[in-house]
Amino acid sequence: MRVFNFSAGPAVLPEEVLRQAQEEMLDWHGSGMSVMEMSHRGKEFIEIATGAEADLRELLAIPANYKVLFLQGGASLQFAMVPINLLRGKAGADYIYTGEWAKKAIAEAKKSCSVNVAASSQDRNFTYAPAQAHWKLSADAAYVHYTGNETIGGVEFQWVPDTGAVPLVCDLSSSLLSRPLDVSRFGLIYAGAQKNIGPAGLTIVIVREDLIGHAPAGTPSMLDYRVLAEAESMYNTPPTYAIYVAGLVFQWLKARGGLTQMEQTNIEKARLIYDLIDTGGFYRSPVAREDRSRMNVPFTLPREDLDEPFLKAAKQNGLIQLKGHRSVGGMRASIYNAMPVEGVRTLVEFMREFARRHG
Repeated sequence: MRVFNFSAGPAVLPEEVLRQAQEEMLDWHGSGMSVMEMSHRGKEFIEIATGAEADLRELLAIPANYKVLFLQGGASLQFAMVPINLLRGKAGADYIYTGEWAKKAIAEAKKSCSVNVAASSQDRNFTYAPAQAHWKLSADAAYVHYTGNETIGGVEFQWVPDTGAVPLVCDLSSSLLSRPLDVSRFGLIYAGAQKNIGPAGLTIVIVREDLIGHAPAGTPSMLDYRVLAEAESMYNTPPTYAIYVAGLVFQWLKARGGLTQMEQTNIEKARLIYDLIDTGGFYRSPVAREDRSRMNVPFTLPREDLDEPFLKAAKQNGLIQLKGHRSVGGMRASIYNAMPVEGVRTLVEFMREFARRHG
């Protein structure tokens, strides 16, 4: 029996996608091979990869002067690759510190350059997104980096910063494809796939062409966007099966009306949970209302001794992976694109009944 999986990642995938992958497991389109067995340079896989990129470009309306890279290493590797490639001879970059993932990005960037923390929400335990009016940007920053959605803390930017001529870089690992996005506002976007896009192992990078080709001499080839772009993401063997499944997800999104329709569904799902939290008096959200994530909803119960009974009862009701991150505690419901509205409604009804019994 399928459960409702609220894991923050690797996360739930659309059941239709899983069934199609199952049907094509042993024989992809009459090739007699599984996608996992194909040469990444064979015509069959080239067709898969080309189609996936075309569908992603269509979904996000990616301008022609941006490269789409299908890489590996997750967002964690991009924390290092971004400064290596984007400093372009400059000494430093600006970072916005909004939680655990921003912290990791800052720590990695410090190995390559001077980091100016232009804004931070640490003063309120990372429960809000700092308004741009309070940012203190450097005069000569190579780029400005922020984390669009903090998966652990449940804080999401509901707006895109304006950094003028300075390239804007964003980690969108847990929110890419959850809503329409004006890619032209960014110099570079990166995202681990294992939340809204596909299986773990694939990382998507969307980078403006003029920002490619500036890595310092001696940069390892696998860390140089120019090398990877010129090889069309096939400098080495790419994560072929993950790209294939991501391509199926892109088709699934297109069949459901694209990102405009997906955003409306995600708004509805988030509203169901937040409305219960705000009106019931039993659960509490630590995040500022205007900055609440649509993807990751952290919440706490009145007493910590209720956490384990809550998780046990939830599992008995087919609701799993609701335990909050160890650094935050409480609960966290990750409601990515593939989580159906039915799953969120089931969770909300369970939460309401649990509150009635223990309130």
